Amino acid sequence: MSRNYKFHNSEGLYFVSFAVVGWLDVFTRNEYKDLIVESLQFCQQKKGMEIHAWCIMTNHVHLIFRSIENQKPELLLGDFKRFTSRSIIKAIQENSRESRREFLLDYFKKEAEKSSNTTNYQFWRHDNKPIELWSNEVIQQKIEYIHNNPVEEGIVFRPEDYKYSSASDYAGEKGLLDSIYVFQYFKL
Repeated sequence: MSRNYKFHNSEGLYFVSFAVVGWLDVFTRNEYKDLIVESLQFCQQKKGMEIHAWCIMTNHVHLIFRSIENQKPELLLGDFKRFTSRSIIKAIQENSRESRREFLLDYFKKEAEKSSNTTNYQFWRHDNKPIELWSNEVIQQKIEYIHNNPVEEGIVFRPEDYKYSSASDYAGEKGLLDSIYVFQYFKL
């Protein structure tokens, strides 16, 4: 991770984006996106991850979160990425309908060979680019950016129609994750 992108405040609210190595479109299959959702739920319930906004795109994930149980946010995110990496690789290996299985696994293996701190397969890029959110305006800007990603990609017409994001929570509907902390913007 670049020196310019660090988690400096362990109690801060952060915007992070992390991508699949090579920006490969792995999350075109719902079963892989569902593994991300399950892991986010686990982190909410057992690891103290307070989620304010999220979105799973075809090759990357956006997340606004805070660590609320005295765990450093970089360790919380690292645990999440390690676990999801292993579970998605396993799901690809076991998915008899995965036409890209050999290509994906070979690519992940070659990426691991390039890295000194990764063995077997590397699924996620190492960079997260955490940005601490410091004002109402910046928080609102990042939430809108996250929720408009599927619209910009032509996946849906309205952000709240995309199942794999918190946009429906912000539209007053129930999303996939419980306990989304919907940001309330108040102009003074």
